Amino acid sequence: MADQQEFFDHINEGYATKGEAITLGAAMLDGQTVRNALVKIPLKTMNRHGLIAGATGTGKTKTLQILAENLSDKGIPVLLMDMKGDLSGIAKPSPGHPKIDERHEAIGIPFDAKKFPVEIFTLSKQDGVRLRATVSEFGPVLISRILGVSETQSGIISVLFKYCDDNQLPLLDLKDFKKIIQYATEEGKTEIAREYGRISPASAGSILRKIVQLEQQGGDLFFGEKSFDTDDLLRVDQNGNGYINIVRLTDIQDRPKLFSTFMLCLLAEIYSTFPEQGDTGRPELVIFIDEAHLIFKEASDALLDQIESIVKLIRSKGVGLYFVTQNATDIPDAVLSQLGLKIQHALRAFTAKDRKAIKLTAENYPLSDYYQTDQLLTSLGTGEALVSVLNEKGIPTPLAATMLRAPMSRMDILNDSELKSLIENSKLAKEYNEEIDRESAYELLNKKIEIANQEEAKEKAEKERAAVRTGSYRRSSSRRRRSSKSSLEKVLTSPTVIRSVLGILTKMLR
Repeated sequence: MADQQEFFDHINEGYATKGEAITLGAAMLDGQTVRNALVKIPLKTMNRHGLIAGATGTGKTKTLQILAENLSDKGIPVLLMDMKGDLSGIAKPSPGHPKIDERHEAIGIPFDAKKFPVEIFTLSKQDGVRLRATVSEFGPVLISRILGVSETQSGIISVLFKYCDDNQLPLLDLKDFKKIIQYATEEGKTEIAREYGRISPASAGSILRKIVQLEQQGGDLFFGEKSFDTDDLLRVDQNGNGYINIVRLTDIQDRPKLFSTFMLCLLAEIYSTFPEQGDTGRPELVIFIDEAHLIFKEASDALLDQIESIVKLIRSKGVGLYFVTQNATDIPDAVLSQLGLKIQHALRAFTAKDRKAIKLTAENYPLSDYYQTDQLLTSLGTGEALVSVLNEKGIPTPLAATMLRAPMSRMDILNDSELKSLIENSKLAKEYNEEIDRESAYELLNKKIEIANQEEAKEKAEKERAAVRTGSYRRSSSRRRRSSKSSLEKVLTSPTVIRSVLGILTKMLR
């Protein structure tokens, strides 16, 4: 059995901080919590991203809740992707419980029940602040990667975006995007081919089918106006607590395409609009992505490349990304290698494949003289986890099996009346929930086609009238000729004329 005082010193030295930090809990040795051997995360390194992993029912969501509310408590706004709908209780204080008091007594920190400022967002028709973005804001490159089109088709999308820019045709929603593709291969093909080159109907049709697939997953609800301003994620309330922004995603678990589209758009917008952070000692925003495997589940290689690039670069903007999933193997290696904080809850070994996955997971953590990591992963209890973070110098801390503190807020969801009241009192809901459908590419192209059709009909009518006039003149001339001939025939064949002519001839012959 390891010496407890030696272990206590080992943890306190490894997790010592000079600046602000979040206390996760206390380290455990041989299954027992070592009081005041506190495991802390420096705020300075919380933009270095992280992973929360573990089997179902081991406490991942509560760990996410602990981190979110402690960040808020220090004035740092948070964005949560709530796939299961069980995080809204953060808006209410914990009712407390003797077991919570017992846990905190073992850890060595007091328990303080608190509520936190919460904003509820939605991508669908659920109640909450509507999140939208325009097609133009995505741009041709991002749209191409989301749709997973070929290089040739990506070139066509770039040409169509250029045509819309040159002709002041706003691309706001998917019906605008579909309309410009149809126009390019039908009414406008001659005009576009003359200025930008010919567009293949087959390639345009393929792009159109991919848009329809995205539309069927709810993309028609996400694309449009009013477009969400990411600065509204950075609000702090009158008490100095950062807002915890919760995106309700309970109805899109079976629509991973929409989820990955939203996440990529959000990260790209944050990266392009947030200023460079520098070394301020604390993050500007921390984003937690629950059920993170859904982002990567159906992503194309091009889309994965885009996500990996943003993960690598976005920390310079003071933004931390935390992926929550069942197993670290759900995350691509290129992303996993960028994660500085790892909180690993228990894993269950039911098959040979599970045991192999546990051994691979154990290799992602620092070696420890105090733990047999692969064995410990299967014996952790609920609310316990293996923790390794980066210290203030960016060096991994010692591995610590940790008894996690309890959330300060309610560990349950808001009821319907509480949720309704929260949304009704939201300033953002009043601003973003009004649907706007201003004149854009769809309406402008329809007008252009209508005007062209009217001009074509007018030109056709004029030609027909001219043809009618020409035909009438010819018929009239013919009738006059026939009439003159008929009159002459009548005169020449009359008996009087014949007798006169015969009389003249008789006189001449005499």
